[in-house]
Amino acid sequence: MHWPRRLLVVFAALALVAFAATAGAPPGARVGQPAPEIAGGPWINSEALTLEKLRGRVLLVEFWTYG
Repeated sequence: MHWPRRLLVVFAALALVAFAATAGAPPGARVGQPAPEIAGGPWINSEALTLEKLRGRVLLVEFWTYG
């Protein structure tokens, strides 16, 4: 019988969702404000785009650094 394990997974998932919902925004977050214009580069396989050109599209942004 696998119900206890499944039930535990469901409760754990609900606890994570509840925690994330009540954790609040991180310090410095701009909740409810427009996103700043995208700066930096290089753009790969495209000319530099603005937020207006990206409106309505799905955008994957990968942040990484050396260190």
